[in-house]
Amino acid sequence: MEEKRIQFEYNARYFQYGELNENTKNLLFVIHGYGQQAKYFLRKFESLNQQDNCIIAPEGLSRFYLKGYSGRVGATWMTKEDRLSDIDNYITYLNSIYETLKPNLPENITISVIGFSQGSATASRWAASLPFDFNQLILWAGVFPPDMDFDKASTKFVTKKIFYVYGTEDPFLTKERLEEMKLLSKKLKVTPKIIKFEGGHEIDKEVLNQLFL
Repeated sequence: MEEKRIQFEYNARYFQYGELNENTKNLLFVIHGYGQQAKYFLRKFESLNQQDNCIIAPEGLSRFYLKGYSGRVGATWMTKEDRLSDIDNYITYLNSIYETLKPNLPENITISVIGFSQGSATASRWAASLPFDFNQLILWAGVFPPDMDFDKASTKFVTKKIFYVYGTEDPFLTKERLEEMKLLSKKLKVTPKIIKFEGGHEIDKEVLNQLFL
């Protein structure tokens, strides 16, 4: 048996909240977690002012039924199977979204990349390879992927604002996971600002609004 590969054009969706025009102050790319859909994840950011903020919610390229063979559908960015192709595909997809938005970007706009849970790994890899400049990377309830190119990412992240945001009752962020965050940050030679809130594995509106006043 021989594995072969092809390249072809792929049609994918994303969702937008708020207009992108000369008055827009912040452009947010929000990367959802495992098993979520972009249109529902985007609703968690609707507390932000539409006049100042344009929020872009891409969606994982692989969708599946969350339970059984019907019902609710979720999406994922990658699995362990053929993972390098998944990474290449979603980076190409995310870059294509940016290129679509680029003609309407005002000068001096602040660009933020936010990854939630599994989306933190996707956001980190994308931010490390971005062909354009950005201002801050926010890892929410997630950590840097341990297999990323740390030398390349360190060069990219050294001048950026990096945030770790998580709930103190998040069942997925164990002591071991938090220690991993510290070690990966050290490898990247960055010192993230840590923001904690009382809550679980969720987007906290109060913290979100504080970040984007």
